[in-house]
Formats: sequence, structure tokens, C-alpha cells
Amino acid sequence: MLKLKSALSLSALLMLLLQPVAAHAELPEFTKLVEMASPAVVNISTTQKAAPRNAGAGLQQMPDLEGLPPMFREFFERMPQMQPRQDQRQQPEAQSLGSGFIISADGYVLTNNHVVADADEIMVRLADRSELEAKLIGADPRTDVALLKVEAKGLPTVKLGNSDDIKVGEWVLAIGSPFGFDHSATSGIISAKGRSLPNENYVPFIQTDVAINPGNSGGPLFNLDGEVIGINSQIFTRSGGYMGVSFAIPIDVAMAVADQLKAGGKVNRGWLGVMIQEVNKDLAESFGLDKPAGALIAQVLEDGPAAKGGVQVGDVILQVNDQPVIMASDLPHLIGALKPGEKVQLQVLRNGNSKSLSLAVGALPADGDEPLAANAAAPQHNDNRLGVSVDALSAEQKNELDIQAGVMVKSVAEGPAAMIGLRPGDVITHLNNQPITSVAQFQTVVKQLPANRSVSMRVLRQGRASFITFKLPG
Repeated sequence: MLKLKSALSLSALLMLLLQPVAAHAELPEFTKLVEMASPAVVNISTTQKAAPRNAGAGLQQMPDLEGLPPMFREFFERMPQMQPRQDQRQQPEAQSLGSGFIISADGYVLTNNHVVADADEIMVRLADRSELEAKLIGADPRTDVALLKVEAKGLPTVKLGNSDDIKVGEWVLAIGSPFGFDHSATSGIISAKGRSLPNENYVPFIQTDVAINPGNSGGPLFNLDGEVIGINSQIFTRSGGYMGVSFAIPIDVAMAVADQLKAGGKVNRGWLGVMIQEVNKDLAESFGLDKPAGALIAQVLEDGPAAKGGVQVGDVILQVNDQPVIMASDLPHLIGALKPGEKVQLQVLRNGNSKSLSLAVGALPADGDEPLAANAAAPQHNDNRLGVSVDALSAEQKNELDIQAGVMVKSVAEGPAAMIGLRPGDVITHLNNQPITSVAQFQTVVKQLPANRSVSMRVLRQGRASFITFKLPG
């Protein structure tokens, strides 16, 4: 029996000693992937002629990136070369460095728009160190994708994957030129997918923990099958360098953009003509949702596709062509991927009931018109349990705000209205899911508000609409 126990103990000890070896054997092996993919990854450098400086100018200053909240940066920002001023007649050149990858043997190259923006000359350096001048076929700032073309044949190309198939936790590899070090490979995992970043409404970013630094911009992100699943684009940083949070443009999004750029030099996107906001827990309760989900319609632009298709303020869009809208940021991704004129089926929640709407999406305009702010109110007001005095809107004010009805906040006393941040000049158009048509009707709705339950209110402030929630004490 003692010998048996000793043998078991020795076996257990051997298993413990072999565990690190087994774990090491399970780690991915990237050497073949790098060998196969590197030839199609390129270094991109640009030159931009700078304007003559004033006589009193000294060194060119590096751009201030600290003011970009919340510290999201296009980390491959074009950095002017710091050099002393010489002759005003000379035109110093600003240079930028980034990465890209070849998608066709006849010389089409994908990279980021911010790598080549405003460039006078674009040079592509191949893996064999030869350099070719590139022509910009087209660029799309909204997705930060640019398509280049070099005159060559028989070039090595990457294998394109499907970014819809990626899973959080899978291994990925990036190849690029951080700080000018060509064909540097870094690895990590996918941390999240479908991320929305500030001012980036049309890209569901892939988040990774791959080490990405200035110069990696525009380079490919590979899965373990050697397929490109994304274009490295941005990082989250407090220091200006890598901090473990990197973002890539899904290759499906990038190729859809590239195909349009190749065909016509520009990108057309679907557009509804609405302003949306996130549905939080309190709003979900006020609209009768079991949990927060969907995109809440805060404003519908007059004569826009949504208005013509019957979308109303207060609708919560839950599905687009049978695809769920989990977060409000999902809606621009889904609609933007459609072609102008294409039919779309929307599933919305309206007054607690599910409703299906069919409409044709429009074309996203280059610039949107902002609604006008309200003027002073007419001299009629009432006090109520919200602690707010309101006035009727004049016909001129309704016309300026492009609304049919509502009341304007004249003053705010201590109470619920002050606690939720209402200000004089705000316009209340909906309360407790009911349109506000007059001061008298507003007072009636206020008297009927339930206690200890989330209530929604739609407010226009300086022409912008949003829903807020509050609870009245019992």
C-alpha cells in the first residue's frame, strides 16, 4: 500500500511539472503566418508641402492631442518635422508614416484615410524595399479608409477574411511599421467587437489588446488562418503610446467602402433622418421595455426618409431587417450599410405596442442642417408639482423649431424639474409618452403622473432633442 501511495504521489508530481509544458504547447505559433503574410504588407510615407511661415516663426510645433476627449486619438496623426526656420522662400515638407496592405495583384492598396490625408505625394515601400509612387483612388473620412493604386503587376496579396465571424477571445496578429520599423509583428486577442467610438458613427470597431503604436496605422489585423479581419486604426491612450486598448476597422466594412471608392471615388450611405439616443434603465421602464435596448427616436427631420416612412418621436427601433438593435449606436451601422433607395423593415415599439414599418432609406447628406433655437416665450404660465412654469409657443416659434406643439419652460423652482436639469428656454414636447399640445393639457398630464415610477420627458434645447427620465415621490 505504501508503494502504491508513493507511485500516485510521483504521478501527481509529474503532472504538475508537465502543466506549464502543456500550456506552452497550446499557445499559437505565428511564424508561418508572418512568413506568408508579410510580403503583402507595405510601408506608406507621404509628403506634404507646407505653406511659407511668417518671418517671426521658429520651430514648427507638434500638434496638441491632449484636448481630444476621451483620449481617443488617431494615433498616427501627421507630425510635422521639427526643424529650424531657414529661408521663407523654402517650402519645408511635412512627412507622415503609416502602413497598408495589398489587396490585388495589380496594385490596389488599403490603408487609413488619416495616413494619406492632404498628401502631395504618397510612396509605397514593398517588402523587397522597392518603392512605388501611389495614386489616391478615393478616401472616406467617416470610416477612415483610403484606397491607393500603384502601377505594378504580380504583387503579393493578403487573404481577406470575414469580420462577422470573429469571436471575442480569439488570437490575432498585427503587422505594420511602428515608429518606422518595417514588418513588425505583434499579437494579442480580440477584446470586444462592435465598439462605437466618439465621432465614429459608421464603424463597429474591433477592440484588441495587440500592441499598436504610431506607424501601425492602416496595417492589417490577421486571424490565425492568415486572413485579414481588420485595419488597425486607433488606440485609447493617456500617454500617447500603447496602453493595451487598440481598435481596428472590420474588413467587411473596409472592403464595402473600397469597392465604392474603386467604382466611383466616393461612398454613398443609407440615412434615416433621425436623431437618436441610448435607452437606459429608466427610459426602458418608462416605455414599457423589459430591459434597456434599441435606439430611441428623439427627433425626426421634416421630409426625411423616416418622416415619410411613418417613424415618430418616441419610437424605439428594436430591429432593422431582422437584425437586433441592442445599443443605439447599432442603428447608424446598420442603416449606413444600406444603399440609398433600398427598402428597410423597421421593428419599433410605440406606446407599448410593437409595430412594423417599411420605408426607403435616403442618401446621407454631406452636411446636416441644425434646427433653429427657440426665441423668448409668450406671456402665459402655470405652476405645477414639477416645480416648473411653462408658456405657450407662438406660431413663429413653432415654425422656427419645426414642431407642431409643445410648451416652453419659463422658470424652474426647487423640485423635480430642477433636479433633472430643466432650464428656462427648454421646450417640452412629450411627457409620459404623450405629445404636449397646450399649457392646459401639460398641466393635466402632470397631475396624472404616477409616483415612484420612471417617467419620460422629451425636451428640445437649442434645437436638439433628447429624452430624460425622472421619478415623482409618493
